[in-house]
Amino acid sequence: MIGPGVRARGIRVSSIGASAPRYRRRFATLRIGCHGRATLIETVGLTKRYGEVAAVDDLSLRVDEGELLVLLGGSGSGKTTTLKMVNRLIEPSAGRIAIDGQDTATIEAHDLRRRIGYVFQRIGLFPHMTIAENVAVTVTLLGWDPARVRRRVDELLELVELDPAIMRDRTPSELSGGQQQRVGVARALAASPRVMLLDEPFGALDPLTRDRLQQSFLRIRRQLHLTAIFVTHDMVEALLIGDRIAVLHEGRLVQIGTPRELLRSPADDYVRQLMDTPTRQARLVEALLEERPA
Repeated sequence: MIGPGVRARGIRVSSIGASAPRYRRRFATLRIGCHGRATLIETVGLTKRYGEVAAVDDLSLRVDEGELLVLLGGSGSGKTTTLKMVNRLIEPSAGRIAIDGQDTATIEAHDLRRRIGYVFQRIGLFPHMTIAENVAVTVTLLGWDPARVRRRVDELLELVELDPAIMRDRTPSELSGGQQQRVGVARALAASPRVMLLDEPFGALDPLTRDRLQQSFLRIRRQLHLTAIFVTHDMVEALLIGDRIAVLHEGRLVQIGTPRELLRSPADDYVRQLMDTPTRQARLVEALLEERPA
């Protein structure tokens, strides 16, 4: 297993010890993660190629039950491609993914996606549906009866701090960007998933709304004990919300560890540059606060 703060470039990013025949078969048992918790998500040798270009290259990592792992990196680093391979929106060229010990290749793609909450970068609400209908998409497909669907929709709107009586019958165009993103989170939680995937969900929002939604999501995650993979290119966001951060660069895992470990012991110049940005900004703000009026 990759422990906190392990440097990854130049070595195979795994100590799982899996030879090719071993990781081609079904993951039969749960593994124990670095904090003594069961590993809920595991990738082994995960690779996605487009021709000669490796968008994701030999990625092996684990996410423990109840953990929030941030995938951090610039454009083209493989963050979103990795996220989409977890729920099979993109099929890998090589390697394997397991959720709760089961190889995702053995699960029908539509069944897998109904087990995983997914929050999109651009929200992705259906404009012709009401807010209630948007939240209820997955549970309606699962065949829930109308009364149960209505109760679930109201529960979820309250969970994301939206008043069901006011919001239920509105359309997405009648909501602010922050409200729409809250609806997106509610929709992702509709079928009570254990796993959440979030693709830069707050990136397009203003700073105040973004901060409120980050805090709201962290509260919901703790309340529901969710396991999550969160994609961002924002270093401050990664440091503030992640239990651990996996830094990707040009499709490869460069370093994985806690925010403190990455700040104190960056693996290479790329990670150091990423971590320098928020620390430099923090020093500038601190200096402004310490200035005395003339």
